[in-house]
Amino acid sequence: MQSRKHRAGSGNVQRLPAMFAATAISATFLASAAHAQQSAPSIGDTLPDCADVPDFTACKFPDGKVRVVISDERIYDPVRTYGDRQSSSPGSQVNLYGDQIDATAADHPAEILNQLPGVNVQMNSGQEHLIAIRSPVLTGGAGQGSFLILENGVPTRSPAFGNVNSLIEPHHEIADAIEVVRGPGSAKYGSNAVHGLINVILPEPGEGSEVRASYGTLGRWRTDMKLDEGQHWLVNLSLMKDTGWRDNTDVSQQKLSVVGKFNPGLWDATVWLSGQNLEQESGGYITGADAYKDEDIAKTNPDPDAYRNAWSARLGARLERSLFDGTLTLIPYAHSQAMIFSQHFLPNGGVEKNGHTGGGVMVRYEQPVSEQLTWRVGTDLDAATGYLREIQPDPFGFFPGDSRFPQGVHYDYDVDTTVAALWTELEWALSEDVRILAGLRGESHDYDYSTKAPAGINGRFNVPADRSDSYEFLTPKLGAVWSVSDTVDLYANYARGARAPQVSDLYRLQSLQVVGQIDAETLDSVEIGARGAALDGRLVFDVAAYWMDKENFFFRDSDGLNVTDGSTEHKGVEVSAAYDLTDTLSLSGNVSWSDQTYTFDRIIAGSASNTILDGNEIDTAPEWLANARLNWQATDRLALSLNVEHIGEYFTDPGNQNTYPGHTVLGARAAWAWTDTHTVWINIRNLTDERYADRADVSFGTPRYFPGEPVNATIGLSRTF
Repeated sequence: MQSRKHRAGSGNVQRLPAMFAATAISATFLASAAHAQQSAPSIGDTLPDCADVPDFTACKFPDGKVRVVISDERIYDPVRTYGDRQSSSPGSQVNLYGDQIDATAADHPAEILNQLPGVNVQMNSGQEHLIAIRSPVLTGGAGQGSFLILENGVPTRSPAFGNVNSLIEPHHEIADAIEVVRGPGSAKYGSNAVHGLINVILPEPGEGSEVRASYGTLGRWRTDMKLDEGQHWLVNLSLMKDTGWRDNTDVSQQKLSVVGKFNPGLWDATVWLSGQNLEQESGGYITGADAYKDEDIAKTNPDPDAYRNAWSARLGARLERSLFDGTLTLIPYAHSQAMIFSQHFLPNGGVEKNGHTGGGVMVRYEQPVSEQLTWRVGTDLDAATGYLREIQPDPFGFFPGDSRFPQGVHYDYDVDTTVAALWTELEWALSEDVRILAGLRGESHDYDYSTKAPAGINGRFNVPADRSDSYEFLTPKLGAVWSVSDTVDLYANYARGARAPQVSDLYRLQSLQVVGQIDAETLDSVEIGARGAALDGRLVFDVAAYWMDKENFFFRDSDGLNVTDGSTEHKGVEVSAAYDLTDTLSLSGNVSWSDQTYTFDRIIAGSASNTILDGNEIDTAPEWLANARLNWQATDRLALSLNVEHIGEYFTDPGNQNTYPGHTVLGARAAWAWTDTHTVWINIRNLTDERYADRADVSFGTPRYFPGEPVNATIGLSRTF
């Protein structure tokens, strides 16, 4: 939206390339001074430690924070890091800011997140999706539990109750920023931050009001409103109605968030309430080799009765105050969600209903021990209760007498969970140029399960008897940053990611599984990188190389069978950069290469497609990902851009027998600010009308696809006030 903090200081900021805006603050001035006991200067004070780059100055203040000083001398913090992660920390992190979020006008979270290196969110039907961050695209329990989704630094769900479609819940449409950490974040953030985390940061009062409306040629209407009281309250509302470009694929979604800021006594308080409601008619897979290339087949829906209805609500607060020369932060929160959907992705056509309600508190304390040493400590407590019901309404079998998929109830259980964690972190400035960051987290998960369905084997379904389970693990982290110059940092980082099993991992079992055999999944990661600015600040870059080893990998194969003891290896290189070609023309983008392989054997007699051999490439893990954008500020009021997204070839089955060739999709945007408060814009997606698949895989020996959208345009109008 137009009234962003980062845009308020000067119109020049709008001409920054998208990647530049996302990385310049963290990359331009990373030479790290120790945290000092001084407050940030006010406007008019002498600005310390500043480096000029195009259109703004980046300054490091005595409190250790980097702030942006616009040409009119107003001072702005970079995006609020509600995740308590500093941009100068070792490891790979990138922020999408409000300007880029607004320009993308994403109707689906994949459209904004896939602009980042190492990220591959596959769109399915409507708002359904699957996530990959330095990983294959993961499904089932692995997809639920491998990525931590946050809103204002708070998990949107309790750890054991994940959702592969979890990005439908945060209010990303009006976000002030989206923070993405690539690689394990478990040392501070806990279970589920295995491959990475996504933190959606809501705007705060004082940034102004705006109304935005748009219509797409595929029949998609959307309205976003931000109503700002100016000091204490902000109300955000997003409404979308999509008639669907495929048959019987209507989508209706509503999102609401309310943010308040107060200063009760010695505390600085931010509170928020957010929620969403989704009702959609889901489109099923189209099947057959290269079916996505046929325009008529792509528009069909083989499962016209499929649907997904879901709602969620979250309440949180962030309370900060000074205490004993340090800062104490309390973050109480609560959340609830429920969902019912048809399992159109399974041949037997079940219906699932699930939900959970939970809450807890996150406590953080940070204190400078000396000029060189800063100590942080925290504890997290979470309790939740949830349920899952699965029923198969109609008889099904692949052949006469097939009894593996019995009609009726498959699962009907309730689970109570408690999670307790304690973590600590030390940041040590060895010199003016070298910093060390070490962290350790201990975490305990307890489950209390009870079933209403009869215990035992029911076809291919295994219902455990009532039981309790517990898991404990440690996740360490050790990193170093070396500022080799005023504008370039080198870093190295080791981190362990871990996740306790999802409730569905533990208690929605297959007939060949043994109850209680699932262990906590772990991933060890080593990465090195360089980030900074060059050519008088006109070039900003970030390069990272990583190697990761995962043990106790739990996943579901293409025949719907669970694998409990897998192991995998992941390695890759990510390069992102932004370059100001002229004062009005900029180029930004990224390229990611990865090699992701199985490191165990699983022989399936008579099924080469499902047989896993040590060294096989993991299915749905493209070797190459790329994204680029050319921005041109044609006049003071007219901005034009071209963008391209590339998904490389990947195997669609674990046996490496079938492939999807990948695709390249072009897009364009034009925005005209015809007054100081009114802007009209047009986004064109799939400019060349490429026939491609958002997702491709093999199920029960059959290739299947979610087809990508044909060429389409979205026209919008926004007004600030």
